[in-house]
Amino acid sequence: MKQKWWQTAVIYQIYPRSFQDSNGDGIGDLRGIINRLDYLEELGITAIWLSPVYQSPNDDNGYDISDYQAIMPEFGTMEDMDELIEQAGKRGIKIIMDLVVNHTSDEHKWFVESRKSKDNPYRDYYIWRDPVNNDVPNSLRSTFSGSAWEYDSESGQYYLHLFSKKQPDLNWENKRVRQEVWDMMNFWLEKGVGGFRMDVIDLVGKIPDQEITGNGPKLHDYLQEMNRETFGKYDVLTVGETWGATPEIAKLYSDPKRNELSMVFQFEHIGLDQQDGKEKWDLKPLDVSELKRVLSKWQVALGNEGWNSLFWNNHDCPRIVSRWGDDSTYRVESAKMFAILLHLMKGTPYIYQGEEIGMTNYPVTDINEVQDIESINMYHERIANGYKKEEILESINAKGRDNSRTPMQWDDSEQAGFTSGIPWLHVNPNHREVNVKANLSDPNSIFYCYKQLIRLRKENPILVWGDYELVDTPANVFMYLRRYQNQTWAVVANISQEKTTLTKQELGQSRDVIISNYDRASVDFTNLTLNPYEAFAVKL
Repeated sequence: MKQKWWQTAVIYQIYPRSFQDSNGDGIGDLRGIINRLDYLEELGITAIWLSPVYQSPNDDNGYDISDYQAIMPEFGTMEDMDELIEQAGKRGIKIIMDLVVNHTSDEHKWFVESRKSKDNPYRDYYIWRDPVNNDVPNSLRSTFSGSAWEYDSESGQYYLHLFSKKQPDLNWENKRVRQEVWDMMNFWLEKGVGGFRMDVIDLVGKIPDQEITGNGPKLHDYLQEMNRETFGKYDVLTVGETWGATPEIAKLYSDPKRNELSMVFQFEHIGLDQQDGKEKWDLKPLDVSELKRVLSKWQVALGNEGWNSLFWNNHDCPRIVSRWGDDSTYRVESAKMFAILLHLMKGTPYIYQGEEIGMTNYPVTDINEVQDIESINMYHERIANGYKKEEILESINAKGRDNSRTPMQWDDSEQAGFTSGIPWLHVNPNHREVNVKANLSDPNSIFYCYKQLIRLRKENPILVWGDYELVDTPANVFMYLRRYQNQTWAVVANISQEKTTLTKQELGQSRDVIISNYDRASVDFTNLTLNPYEAFAVKL
């Protein structure tokens, strides 16, 4: 099987606003990222997925783009962007751009034109509909609360926005829209980017009149056209954000024979602490047996027809160590445990900035401390529906997007080395202990655990190609085997604060410990006691 570079890669996501400020305005920028490339080279990553840095009025922190071929001034200039691509390349690091083409900003020139009149040549770039019975065209809802239809009094029609009303949806049925997108993608590919992460790409085939949003009937036709017209001519990584994907759907995207994408992000495991049939804010405790079932299903079901992405965190998801680990007593142990458990699976791992030093959620006590539009809209909607303030804040503290967006913690100085000014979002007070500087000076830190895992993936084909088998274990123990060319690795993780015993007589003993988050020189499976949040891998 011919190997692609992204199959041994580890990708690092940067949320530019929160990574490193170079000019004291409190907002991270491209120059800040350039200044930190040596750190990322030390970690050993293959590529940076860069959250949007395009021109934007910032209604949804850059995911509302007003010009795809310009840089937001607070992040820097196109010259800075070119330098980032070049300087990263010198260190063997590729830049993956965030492609947001389900919608634009309402300040994009296409929408400004579209709004002018019903016969404007840009009108059909977006989705406009007449009122039905003096009301919205149908019951489609926005992810950010309320109707997905916004009335435009000038023209007497509604436009569709599946997210903020300042993020009107593009009409992908219009061939001219698709051609504009291909031209823009080729602009970036010619600059030498290493690929694209595609924001909510499963929505571009929507048929709004039938209330079909995800996985519309023409979705894969559009992606095959995209591949043909743009990145198919380049050796790049493409990953689609697909909230509704099942393994069968994921194979449609990522089977190499279909010429669509390299892989997708699927989110089945992300919803496991959400009450069935309710919203992400309606919490329930994580059932580890469900986590084992879901992750194992994705490991096995894609076979060789699809490719998996592996992740715990991103800019939309809270910090894993706070969510399902222990961010106080066993912060270091549980952070390493989640890393070992995920990175030794089959697929391409993604690290979200700060994950490699065990950054945690930042609880708030008042809605005025929150910046995220999704959390703020939900708060006001639920207050109006009679929920208690404390109850809503508990949900925001568990699942709100600001948790992952607090500034990167570089050192123990006042603003964690992120800025010399006032940061755009509060710095977590635990930066005095939890920071890059402390991690780099401690050979047993979370950082060096991640560094070791990245190296293991590059050096061991078993991690890229090996078969996966879930092992039956006590409820809170997650154990699997990887097998390849007469080699077998066993990976064990205790996802709990309690000591747990594990007996697997048939596996005997091993003195070949590959990686461990406790000081363990050997493993005796005939009588094994696992420490709280212990994880290790051994050769059998």
